[in-house]
Amino acid sequence: MAKAKGLFVTFEGGEGAGKTTQIKLLSEYIQSKYAQDVVETREPGGTPGAEKIRNLIIQKEGVDWTPLSETLMFFAARHIHVENLIKPALDTGKIILCDRFTDSTRTYQSYGHGLDPQTIETINDITLNGFEPDLTFIIDLDVVTGLKRAKSRLQNDNSGEDRYESLNVEFHERLHKGFLEIAENNPQRCRVIDGSGSIEQLSLQIQSEFDKLWAEHHNG
Repeated sequence: MAKAKGLFVTFEGGEGAGKTTQIKLLSEYIQSKYAQDVVETREPGGTPGAEKIRNLIIQKEGVDWTPLSETLMFFAARHIHVENLIKPALDTGKIILCDRFTDSTRTYQSYGHGLDPQTIETINDITLNGFEPDLTFIIDLDVVTGLKRAKSRLQNDNSGEDRYESLNVEFHERLHKGFLEIAENNPQRCRVIDGSGSIEQLSLQIQSEFDKLWAEHHNG
């Protein structure tokens, strides 16, 4: 019997939503319950080439990005990520858990920076040809709390990735609206998780939704 194709699950949300923590918890859960190989990855990044593009974008490296030029860079990194890591892993039956994907570009570049959403979709069609996650978790957390958490985290690392955290609250409020609208427009794919609960509460909700996806994938 041919091995079942893997599953691609993404995590989205504003700064400080707790995506990284929930990815690790879900990874442990999947490996324990289903004995499946899990790949934890992130965007922009995930492969050596895409990580180099990440450094250019996130840390700026002296480049004054326009919304369009930045979007093109995100999709360049994404194309490399999908073709070199995500699709090959899916073909071998692995579960991919990814911290951010195309929904973040839609939200940050369109809702945040004002780029025409159709431009983003056109670039998306060219680079990914309709490739989307099987399931997307959007962790919904109020902006003030999220930024407070994010800034606290930044005090404890030396990544230099503070570009978005330093933008004003109004920018982050637009992102918050954007993620919720994406979820509303894509109910089959997206699940909104209330980020105000405890880490354990969030994890249980996410596990439950993944279990449903697993059952559909193997019984449908």
